Amino acid sequence: MYTRGGDGILKRSAIPVAGQEAVVVGRSDIVGKPVAMLLLNANATVTVCHSKTRDLPGVCRRADILVAAIGQAGMITRDYVKPGATLIDVGMNQITDRAVFDRLFAGNKKRQETFLTKGSTLVGDVHPEVAEVAGALTPVPGGVGPLTIAMLMANTVKAAKMRRRQN
Repeated sequence: MYTRGGDGILKRSAIPVAGQEAVVVGRSDIVGKPVAMLLLNANATVTVCHSKTRDLPGVCRRADILVAAIGQAGMITRDYVKPGATLIDVGMNQITDRAVFDRLFAGNKKRQETFLTKGSTLVGDVHPEVAEVAGALTPVPGGVGPLTIAMLMANTVKAAKMRRRQN
């Protein structure tokens, strides 16, 4: 996302935020609410939703930027997405159920090999089919997670430098 003084995933991808309609699906204190505030501070118009939001697909379809942080594997399908929208998938769901795997990855031979070998796979809150309509989509695994770790390390180094200057 956008961070004070740092580069975030939207900024690094040159995706404008100011004036955009953003929808955050998930209201947790760890992800949903902070992401909503970051987007709001970057001048987006922000709506925060959850599993009980009336007409959740309709609300999501208005989004230029859609952040999925609800904790349900593949919940955000193409019906939730405005064509060309940017999706940030924060979900980290370990699935072990073959039926759920088949619903999400039917026909994906590489993913199937991994699933059969390990007995599980990591998936996000966004259904893989959304890639066909989205303008941009962060992958799971390999998207927000590694960037979060990199930002944490960068902020740790920055804090250490600031502390060193104070002593």
